[in-house]
Amino acid sequence: MACPEMANRNGSLNLKPSETRGKTITCKAAVAYGPGEAFVVEKILVHPPQKMEVRIKIIYTSICHTDLSAWQGENEAQRAYPRILGHEASGIVESVGEGVSEVKEGDIVVPIFNGECGECCYCKCEKTNMCERFGVNPMKKVMQGDGTCRFSTIHGKPIFHFLNTSTFSEYTVVDSACVVKLHPDHSLSLKNLTLLSCGVSTGVGAAWNTANVHAGSSVAVFGLGAVGLAVAEGARARGASKIIGVDINPGKFTKAQAMGVTDFINPKDEEKPVYELIREMTDGGVHYSFECTGNLDVLRDSFLSAHEGWGLTVVLGIHSSPKLLPIHPMELFDGRQIVGSVFGGFKGKSQLPHFCHTMWTWSGEARQFHHSRAAL
Repeated sequence: MACPEMANRNGSLNLKPSETRGKTITCKAAVAYGPGEAFVVEKILVHPPQKMEVRIKIIYTSICHTDLSAWQGENEAQRAYPRILGHEASGIVESVGEGVSEVKEGDIVVPIFNGECGECCYCKCEKTNMCERFGVNPMKKVMQGDGTCRFSTIHGKPIFHFLNTSTFSEYTVVDSACVVKLHPDHSLSLKNLTLLSCGVSTGVGAAWNTANVHAGSSVAVFGLGAVGLAVAEGARARGASKIIGVDINPGKFTKAQAMGVTDFINPKDEEKPVYELIREMTDGGVHYSFECTGNLDVLRDSFLSAHEGWGLTVVLGIHSSPKLLPIHPMELFDGRQIVGSVFGGFKGKSQLPHFCHTMWTWSGEARQFHHSRAAL
């Protein structure tokens, strides 16, 4: 298994020229065949990358709650089967298609679900990290270039793509706009780099880029999964004086404390609404509130936990329900604001490498996000 210690000064692995370049690869993948059905680990075919595409050997991949929502088919409009899910990973470039110059065989990379072409009006705008062609799109199930799949079953049936990445496979093919070359320090392993594909970048970026948390501020984090913990770490790095963690699982509190959370609330243990408790703890409400659960009732608590006049709520949870925001328009006249955050506001290709350098100093904290691992 590859590791950063094998990398040379150019950030590439010392591998021999690919014997599989231009050929179809047979490998294992975890394929979803229907909503809620057990994944089938089977041999599939991964076809060569076409123009402006990259084929990656996946070394590590993680499971995000977004993957679980897609597997369960919570949003019927987004269902597409068979499909290879997964969007948080690290790997090595196996081969590249025509026109690709930013990465080469052997490079250490992470795939990103929110791409950056660098040419569209969105990419050229400093106010957004969206991309017109390669932005996050849960409805998209084929490659951008020719509208077909790079995966198929052994018998030739197409297998759909997911979130520009499809990392629950030993090999995947992504658009070049959705892959980032990194130069990891020896203290940051390929396993840690998977966090840059979604969880840590989304959470820390929400605190830094979207909310711009300031020193001495108060913060509430609703949901202490990987994204919520990353928000807490980002807020701590910015000097927040009080970081309140809200979760119904008390087992998460010890780890959350290590990531910067100073106070904890378990809604199951309280009679008062959570927002009332937070207002009491913070003299009227927090400066910044982050919703990381995808639950509308929690979203309303998060919104009402923000201080009147200046409080900001950042929505990070994936809401598959067709229900609308549980907020009356007149409530916005109290001065509270609410905004969504995609990939933490990071422009993946141009800003993620610098953030990777920042993570070097967090290698100990980064390990806090990992629980266990298993082979495919």
